[in-house]
Formats: sequence, C-alpha cells, structure tokens
Amino acid sequence: MFLRTPVRAAFGALLLAVVGLTVAAPIAAAHGFSSVVYVDVTAPERGHVRAELGLEYDLLVVSAADADAEQDDALFRAGTAAFDAQDPDAMAAALTAHTQSVNAYVGKRFTVAADGQACTPTQDGDYTMTERDGAPYTVLVLDYACPEPADEHEIRSELFPDSETYVKDTKTILTYDLDLKSGSAALDKEHRSFSTHQSTAERFWEFFRLGAEHLLTGIDHILFLLALIAGSRRLREVVLAATSFTVAHSVTFVLAALGLVKVSASFVEPVIALSIAVVAGWHLWRLRQRGLHAGELESIRHRHFSLDRAGWTRLGVVFCFGLVHGLGFASALGIDAAWSWQLLWSLLVFNVGLETVQLTIIALVFPVLALLRRKTPITALWVTGVISGGVAVTGLFWFVQRITA
Repeated sequence: MFLRTPVRAAFGALLLAVVGLTVAAPIAAAHGFSSVVYVDVTAPERGHVRAELGLEYDLLVVSAADADAEQDDALFRAGTAAFDAQDPDAMAAALTAHTQSVNAYVGKRFTVAADGQACTPTQDGDYTMTERDGAPYTVLVLDYACPEPADEHEIRSELFPDSETYVKDTKTILTYDLDLKSGSAALDKEHRSFSTHQSTAERFWEFFRLGAEHLLTGIDHILFLLALIAGSRRLREVVLAATSFTVAHSVTFVLAALGLVKVSASFVEPVIALSIAVVAGWHLWRLRQRGLHAGELESIRHRHFSLDRAGWTRLGVVFCFGLVHGLGFASALGIDAAWSWQLLWSLLVFNVGLETVQLTIIALVFPVLALLRRKTPITALWVTGVISGGVAVTGLFWFVQRITA
C-alpha cells in the first residue's frame, strides 16, 4: 500500500528518540519522581490518636539513615542489602535494629496536634512489610498522646523528599475518623497539613487537583489518550471512545479503591502498557491495510451511533482496557477503606479531575487533527502514523520491561 513505506519510516525515525525516552522514563517511574505515603488515622479514645503509616521502604531507609541528626550509616548498609535481596524479614529486622533513627526521622516529619498543641508519638508494635504497586512498603503504627479536650486535630506531613534528589514530591493519602468526622484528604508539598475543621469544599478540591495532576504526570495514560485521538476518524468516534473508557475505568476505579476488587500490580501495569501499544497499533494496521482510505468509514447502514464495524470493535477494546486502567488509577490513589458516602464522593471527585484533563486534551488535539485531515489528508495520515508509531513502540517497550521486572 501507498503508506507502508511512510509508516516504516515513521517507526525508524522515532525509534531512537522513543527508546531514549522509554529508557529514562521507567527509571524515573520507579518512584515516578514522587512517592506516596498512605496514612489511616483514628481516635480509639479521647486524648489518643493512632496513625498507621505506609512508607516506601527504600526511601525510608535512605532518608532516615541520612537525616542530619542521625547519620546512621549502619542502617543504610543493612537496609540497602535487605532491599537488594528483596527479603521482607531482613527489611523489617534492619528497621527494628535502628528504631531510634527511623522513629526520630518519622516523628519530626509526621506530626499530630490537638487544638494547636503537639501530640507525643510512641511506636505500637513492630515494623511490618507489605507491597504497593510492586514496591516494598513499611507499615509503622504510632500512638499519639494528645491534650484533652480537643475540638480540632491537625495532621502535618513533611515526609520525603530529603537528600534523595530523584524524588521531587510526596503525596500523602490520608483516611481519617477523628472528631466525629470521617473521610479522606490528600497532602503534598503545596498543602502539607490537614485539619478536621477543613471544609468539605476544600477536601473535594484536594482530590480534584490530585486527579488532574495524576493524569497530567502519568505519561502512560496520556499516551493511551493520544493513541485514541490519533486513531479516531470522526469526532463522534473519539467522544464515544473517551466515554467508553471513562465508564469502564470509573467502575473498576471505585470498586478497587473501596477494596471490593483486588488485582496485583504485576498484572495491571503490563496490561496498561500493552493497551497503549494495541490502541496505537490499531491505527497503524488500518494505514497498512487501507492506505489513503484509512480515514474513511465503512458501511454504517443500520448501525447505531453511526459507527462501522471497525468503530464498534475498537470501542469494545477500549472499554476492556479502560477496566484495567481504572485499577491503575485506584492503586495510585491508594485508598482501601470501608464504604462511606464521604469516601465515595472523594473518589468521584478524583475521577472528575481525571476526566477534566482528559476532555481538555481531546478538545485541544482533535480539532487540530480534524483541520489537518480536511486541508491536507496525506499530511494528516503521516502525522497520525508518526504519533501512533511512537506510542506503539513506547507501549511495547514498557510491556516487555514490566513483565520482565
């Protein structure tokens, strides 16, 4: 076909650039240039606040060992050796042997105050190990003795980054049941603290912003969306595909975030990468098969929504992949709590933030492609071929990397 050579050329031209991008990106993506701390805060009784913290193990070791007041090289050596060996028992033992350094670091950077007065933390139980998004996490439970009575509690997190310059920010995902209020909140370097007197609108804005930022900083989801746009022949197609994707990932997002569905990240992450390659490759396949007619619809007589067979098939594929992407969104949010109206609204607002960015990208990119297709159809096919080629190679690279990690 006419465009087979251009498609091959597009692949060749992009290969070095894409490989360079994908070699660098996964290294950054190991921490995503940010870390996530998961905290569950409750008040078992008056004057007593309990915080269960989930901390990324390797960052905790590096930060606690290198803290100005500690300088615990032995913790760094023991903790790093246990991490390299991927031995959970050895990881917990390394922390236990250096409890003073670890708790001093965490205690200075994660604080609880009651009516403006600091609460005093003590460790409850041993360090335990778990896993989130394929990374080892340490679970540390701290009991805070607080002044009584107290009408308001303030929680402040300044955990990470420290001297580890490859981590630029930390998001603290907080679930709480304090002062006769329950719900969730999101903290980061711009918003370090949370108060139980915080308004509902403020809490919802935090999750809207968190959702928007997650999509903007999640290169895999942006590439998936670009592949979706590049392969859509009509505005109707991209709108229906985006809607299908939204419905699908919203379902699994809420179910997974509420703890009703659990799927290992070792399955979710490779499938997300594969979905990027498949959706991008779909357009390349049409270019190869139909050449200059790749942008034309087949017979749509008696078909709903004016989609041809290829359009409906693509819609089904996008829906299935959307279900998996929802699991990825949920793991990023990291909430695993019992159902409640406040929690559900937080999840939905997070999702609205995602969708706002998604629709904005579509509104910016698709009209440009539509105009290009109208004015210079051949150039438009080249452009969409180049986009799809680069995205497909990137997705395949990530897929191989994630299944072999």
